[in-house]
Order: sequence, then C-alpha cells, then structure tokens
Amino acid sequence: MTPIKLIAPTLFGIESVTANELRRLGYSNVTVEDGRVTFIGDKQAICRSNLWIRSAERILVKIGEFSATTYDKLFENTKSLPWDEWIPEDGAFPVKGYSLKSKLYSVPDCQSIIKKAVVEKLKNKYKKSWFDETGPLYQIQFSLMKDKFTLMIDTSGPGLHKRGYREKANIAPLRETLAAAMILLSRWRSDKPLLDPFCGSGTIPIEAALIGANIAPGLDREFVSQGWQQIPKKMWWDARNEAHSLIKKEKLEIRGSDIDKESVKLSDENAYKANVDEYITFENVAVKDIKPFGDYGCIICNPPYGERMGEKHEVEQIYKQMGKAFKQFDTWSKYILTPHEDFQNHFRKIADKNRKLYNGMIKCYYYQYFGPRF
Repeated sequence: MTPIKLIAPTLFGIESVTANELRRLGYSNVTVEDGRVTFIGDKQAICRSNLWIRSAERILVKIGEFSATTYDKLFENTKSLPWDEWIPEDGAFPVKGYSLKSKLYSVPDCQSIIKKAVVEKLKNKYKKSWFDETGPLYQIQFSLMKDKFTLMIDTSGPGLHKRGYREKANIAPLRETLAAAMILLSRWRSDKPLLDPFCGSGTIPIEAALIGANIAPGLDREFVSQGWQQIPKKMWWDARNEAHSLIKKEKLEIRGSDIDKESVKLSDENAYKANVDEYITFENVAVKDIKPFGDYGCIICNPPYGERMGEKHEVEQIYKQMGKAFKQFDTWSKYILTPHEDFQNHFRKIADKNRKLYNGMIKCYYYQYFGPRF
C-alpha cells in the first residue's frame, strides 16, 4: 500500500510514550517532536493506531507542510496539496487550527484562506463551483509555528481519550490518555498488584486493567474515518477482529480507593461500562488507612491539587498523610502526579526521578519512587 505520513498529537511530556507504542505496533520512521509524534503507515495503520494507541490525543493524516508569511503564499501552497485524493465530492471539510509566533497570526483569516484554497483544488477535480458538504467529515486542521504550516485531516473524530466508558466524571478528572501514559511510564507489570488511593472516577485503575488484559482502548467506540470511502470497511473489521483476538484473560490485582463514597460508586460504574470490572476492586478508604496487599506492586495516583479541591494547606496535609501511609509499602514503587513544586518536602521523601507532564494546561510533576526490582 502507498505509505501515508501520520501524526499523533500528544499532551506535552508523553511524546516518547506514544512513540514507543507506535513502534510496538510495528510502524517505522517514528519522529518525536514537541507535542506530537510523526510516523509512516498505510490505510490499515489509520485503523490500527486509532484502536490501539493509548497515550495520543488523535491520529491525523499529514497532507503537507510549508513555510508562508503572506496569505498569497498560504493560498497557493495549500491549493497545491493533494486534497482531492482524500476529500470526496460530498465531503464536509471545515478548517480549524492555531498560530504561534508567526506573521500570519489571525486564525480566522488562515482558516478562510485554507478553505478557499481547498475549494479551488476540488473545483478542478469535480468540475463544479459549489460543494454542499453533506457527506462524511474530513476535518482539516492546521498548525502554524514560526511561519511553518502543517496541514492535516483528522481521522479520529472525538479525541482518543474518549474511550466511551466515562460518561460521568468527578471534579477535574484525569484525562484517560494521561492516565495510560502514567501507567506505561511506571514499572508496573500485570502480574503485580496496583493501587490508586485517589481513584476519583476510576481512570487509572481502568486504564491499568485495559493494559493488563491487552484490550485496545478504542475497541468500543467509533471513529470518523470509518465513514471514509478511502478506507474499505473490511480494514476496520480486520483491525477490530485482530484486537479481539489479542485480549488476554489475565488474573489482575488492581484496586482503587477514595475517601468519597460517590467517587467509589462512580468508579464502579465506569469500570462496568469499560468491561473491566472483573479485574478491579474499589473501596471507600481514606489514604491514611490504606494497607499493602502484596509485594512489589505499584501505587499510581493523582492526588488532589490545591486548585481543584480544598485550600492549599488542606492539600499539603493530605501529602503528609500519604508520606506516612506509603511507608508501609516499602517493596512497592510509587508514582505521583501533582503540580505542587514542594510536594517532596510534605511527602518527606525525595523522588528517585521526576518528570514534567501536563494535565491539560496544568504543569505537573510525575514524582517516581522506585521499589526494589523484582
């Protein structure tokens, strides 16, 4: 099949996680940039990467890249790209994007020029002057950074973090893609216990169960490119059948706990919707009362932030409680995501490793405390 350049945008800080996922899926020429990973695939790769990638936000087809500092250049360069190879006569092709540190700073103007250029390209192909756009969606995206345009078409539709199991969430939920990345960055193995003592809506335990049982995170949802004529339906069937065949019936020891009863109830509901409730136990337990339930496990958690729950002083008291409670887990590794720059002092232990990650627009630190190797 003809090689296709694909882009997987990510939250900042987890680009290498996504790159490793793509390599494990068998894709080559993987290039890591800030906030995105580029790779080479084919039409089947659009299906498989949408189904399998846990840490990326979506999968985009890269149509072209060029520099432009005037609207005339933007129009001509955009028009020269092979839009007619992707967008059918009845296709809907809205445009959205962003501009950073560039002469063409007006996003609405860039949207308008790109739209006009694509229309002109399609006029030449379909010999008509008006497009009703009543068919499948081909969402055009552009990124403009330091006068360099990248033009893409979105294959995913709703972001890949929308797995389908979390219709309800509590305050400031952790994005599923970030939760998956936290687990993939940890030393956790599926034959060892895992605990999240701040389970919230259950995202970390649920993502761990999906990983442990090798369940493709996109298996129970649809993607916008399923309606594209360029991708035969058989490719989607083949990709889903492959994913079903690779599910493992594992014995997993995953627990989530929370001081809030409603969070525990919500976590149970979400695990049921994700079809992983058999792998997870949720309990109504405060962090100060947690107890180990095995050796060489992992605690992975996203404790409360001062910005979202209580005052800063109350949150710092929780961090001190964590420090005391976690001492019982001396053979466990601990992974803690928080924006608090003074967390280690309140927790009363310096991390073995610290990694900067972004939870949405919030700069966080992923404090990593390694237990003995097993």
